[in-house]
Formats: sequence, structure tokens, C-alpha cells
Amino acid sequence: MVTVVYAVYFKQYIVGDITISFWGLERNPGDLLWGMSGALSMFLVGVTSPVIGAMADYGSKKKLFLLLYTLLCIAATVSLYGLMPGMIWQGMALFILGNIGFEGAIVFYNGFLPQISNPDNIGKISGYGFALGYVGSLASLMIALPYANDAFASGDLGRMRPTFVWAGLFFLAFSLPFFFFIKEQITPIKQKSSGWLAEGYRRTRETLKKIREFPEIVRFLTAYFVYIDGVNTVIYFSGIYASDSLGFSLREVIQFFAVVQASAISGSYIFGFLTDKIGPRKTIKLTLVLWMIVVIGGFFSYDKAAFYMVGLVAGVAMGSSQAASRALMGRLIPEGMEAEFFGFYALMGKFSAILGPLIFGLVSTLTGSQRWAVLSIIFFFIAGFVMINRVNESVTYKKVVI
Repeated sequence: MVTVVYAVYFKQYIVGDITISFWGLERNPGDLLWGMSGALSMFLVGVTSPVIGAMADYGSKKKLFLLLYTLLCIAATVSLYGLMPGMIWQGMALFILGNIGFEGAIVFYNGFLPQISNPDNIGKISGYGFALGYVGSLASLMIALPYANDAFASGDLGRMRPTFVWAGLFFLAFSLPFFFFIKEQITPIKQKSSGWLAEGYRRTRETLKKIREFPEIVRFLTAYFVYIDGVNTVIYFSGIYASDSLGFSLREVIQFFAVVQASAISGSYIFGFLTDKIGPRKTIKLTLVLWMIVVIGGFFSYDKAAFYMVGLVAGVAMGSSQAASRALMGRLIPEGMEAEFFGFYALMGKFSAILGPLIFGLVSTLTGSQRWAVLSIIFFFIAGFVMINRVNESVTYKKVVI
């Protein structure tokens, strides 16, 4: 939805050929509006995640919050079916709600990682999770492909609308095993409170006050804030870049990302083992080098064959960087505070996703060229590479109690 179908659908079908006067220039606002949608949804998830995560930890209700956010995402995704050309604000609003549901759910989903793994296999388990996630992405793309072929043959992108319903139902069907078979560990309530919300705010305030007692978490989250911004920006705009700058049709975009997802599956799986073998910090550094290659390759890609090569590298980097980051965070956080600390992890990831898409949309709109916008992303990866060196991954705060 974010990378492939709806990104292109929103710009080409919902926004269409509309132009606005932007600083004296006549420009199509599609890139800027798409970047604003992603940025706003990430901001809303970011500001609420730590408090809601603390609430979930306090009441041992991670599973309940995961269900509520999942249902929000499914409902908003299915509702995209009703959009028509020109319904720009409605299209942005539904995407924002859907992305809040998805990204919010990930906070609580990630909170179960320490429960189902141990320090010796957390990288492998995290890698498995992303690998199977990309298997799902590949399968959903194959469901969308016949609709893309029909849209291409008829010249009517509106024929892609049923894919939004299928995407929502796909998400619903494959979320059910978690809710039926995974049991949440119950954390005893050590201190009575006036309620979940009050306790969520209290625990968040206390954690913020004592955050300096976790210097390695602070260093890691600072580095993560920077480099994941670049990753999120690539995810948000790669489909639009392929269609606008390289002339991919929506059918070709789906086929391209099917190849990318296939490489992401192998990258997540292999780098999951590598994370446990050499450590998550070295693995993250390696993936950041791959991301630098991706943006440079994207800037110099002028034909589809070259972009396919870039996509293969991006697929490997995409799953592996996310899996290794999650594994490192899972190693560091105190027991019984998983959702709360993954809330701060989400806070960094979501807040960072505000700047990158806005910069991409702004650079693209001002210069009239998406190539310079792509190249601008490399600074996030370079800075993140330098900053991750400061993290001591051998430190753990598992037995710390707040």
C-alpha cells in the first residue's frame, strides 16, 4: 500500500494532472501531498506511542491495543475503494488513518519480540519476522497484478480499486493466527494507579527523567532516528520515482516490487543469522553501506534494467536494516517495559519519517527533478553510519527496574 499500489494510485489517479503555483512555479503537488500524508501519520503515531506503550505494559494489554490498531488499518484500507479522482483530502485522510493503524500496531507487535526470543537468537527471530512479512507483501502484490494488467489494458487506473479491499482482507486473515495462538505474558502491577492513562503518563514521565541512565539506548535511538529516516523516505517514494522518472507503468511497478520483495525475503533471513553471528551494530553498518549504494545507483539509473539492479540491493538492505535495528533494541530494553521502550523506538522512527519525505517532496517540487531528491537521502545514511559507531552493543539493561 505505502510503497507500491496506493502511492502511485494517489498521485496519478486521485491527484492527477492538477498543478499549483508553488513559489512562482507551476508544479504538480502529488509528491508534496504524499510526503505530507506520510509525515503527519508518523507524527501522530510518534507522539502517542510512548504513552500508549506504557499503558499497555502496565495493564498487560499489548495484545488488546494491537487488535484495535489492526482493525483501524483494515477499515481505512478497505475504505480506499470509494475514492474517486479529485478526492485528494479524503484520500490523504484515509491513508493517514490506515498508516496510523499499521504503524501503531507495529509498536505492540514489536513488544512481543523479547517474549518469543532470547539474546542468542533475537536477531534470527527478528529476521524471520521481516522475511515472512515480505513473503506476505509478495503474495499481496501477486493478488494485485491481474488488476494492474486490466488497468493497463483499459487505460483506467480506477480498475485498481478492488485491490484495496483485497489488501484489507489479506491483512485481516493473516493477523488472526497471532490473536488466536499468542498469549501475552502478564506483568504483575507493582504500584496501584488511578487508571491506565494516568499510569501511562506517569511511566512515560519517569522514563524520560531517567533516560540518561540508559546511555546506550539513547545513543542507539539517536542514530536510528537519523538513518531510518532515509529508509522510510525510500519506501515512501520508490514507487512514485519508478513511475515518474523511469516511465514504469503501474503493472511494471508491481512486477518490479515483486522482485524487490523477493530479495528482501532473502536479505532478512540471511542477515538475521548474521546479526546473531557478528552483532547487530556491525550488521546495521553493513546495511547502511548498501543503502548508500542504492541512492547513488538510483540517481544514476536512466533505464529500467539499471533500476532493477538497484532494486535488488534495496530489497536486501530494506529487511536486514529493519530486522537488525529491532534486534539491537530488543537486546537493550529492560524486562517488563517492552511496549513502552518500543514506543520510544517508534517515536524515533516515526518522527524521523517526518523530515525525509518532506525534504524529498520539497526538493522534487522546487527542482522539478526527483533525481536530486533521491540523492539528498544519502546524508541520512552517512550520518547514521557515523553515529551507530558510538553504540556499545554489549551493554544490556534487562534487569533494570523503574
